[in-house]
Amino acid sequence: MEIPSDETQISRPPTSWEKFADRVFRGLTYVFAWLAVLLVLYIAGQIAYYAWPAIQERGPGFVTGQTWDNNRDVYGILPEIWGTLYSSLLALIVGTSFGVVAAVFLSEGFLGGFLYRVLKIFGCQNHPVLGKLPSFLDSLLKNLIELLAAIPSVVYGLWGIFVVIPLIREPCNWIHEQFGWIPFFGTSLSGPGMLPAAVVLAIMILPTITAISRDALVAVPSKLREAAYGMGATRWEAIVSVIIPTASGAIFGSVVLALGRALGETMALAMLVGNANRISVSLFSPANTLAALLANNFPEAGPKEVAVLMYAALVLLAITLVVNFIGAWLLQRATAGLEGLR
Repeated sequence: MEIPSDETQISRPPTSWEKFADRVFRGLTYVFAWLAVLLVLYIAGQIAYYAWPAIQERGPGFVTGQTWDNNRDVYGILPEIWGTLYSSLLALIVGTSFGVVAAVFLSEGFLGGFLYRVLKIFGCQNHPVLGKLPSFLDSLLKNLIELLAAIPSVVYGLWGIFVVIPLIREPCNWIHEQFGWIPFFGTSLSGPGMLPAAVVLAIMILPTITAISRDALVAVPSKLREAAYGMGATRWEAIVSVIIPTASGAIFGSVVLALGRALGETMALAMLVGNANRISVSLFSPANTLAALLANNFPEAGPKEVAVLMYAALVLLAITLVVNFIGAWLLQRATAGLEGLR
């Protein structure tokens, strides 16, 4: 029996060159990973350096103050912190709801199944062109949702001003007249406010949640679906009880990424939130965010104002990092019990 040579063997030990290339590649991954960490530390250090004079002068009262007045040299960012967290939470609730539903719709073939039944009525389901229409439309809808992420933020802001606000103003004012005793509807919507800002922000984070969640749902092993059907589960029972829980780790990760995007969004919110220095739970009330505060005040800021704004930027960076750390911890806890399914 002829023994195959090293060149024809399917399994063989790595060569010296392959070992060297593997060590170089592994070393580069470590280098770039630590460079990313050092870059974040460098950015935070530079912001803290320029903010240090304001930190020494203002102290913690800057974070708890509620007045921003350049003429009186009084600065406080508590309303902006509230507006940043409140608008992001509202957008996250709306964006997650629609994003996960859209991901299920795209990954489970609902559109294709509906079109197949329609084509079957007309006897066209086996047509070589029309038979491929469901999968084509699935792909088209997926790409259209992902293209939402490519629209500039300022375009979203203009769309919100000229389309969203006029569209929802009358219904919101009717809700205020009928249910104004509820704190969430305690004011009328006369122009920019928290609700139109949150609606546009939800659309902006929708592609992130939908794309990642869809990929996670598609990656669920088909054996789990078959096992659920074999135990008598309906299609929706399999989706809700098996498929979504299995992909919950990646879905939650997409929500954390979307929250990070929402916390740092600038131009659209600067145009839509109203830039009012107030704390209110009303959905129709104008408000402000840290990112919008920075964008509106930096162009005309003097040296003293720059230090104050850098202090606000440092607070925004801290909020973003804390939220992401908490999200990563919750993600680890949520997926700990699902490792055996992967």
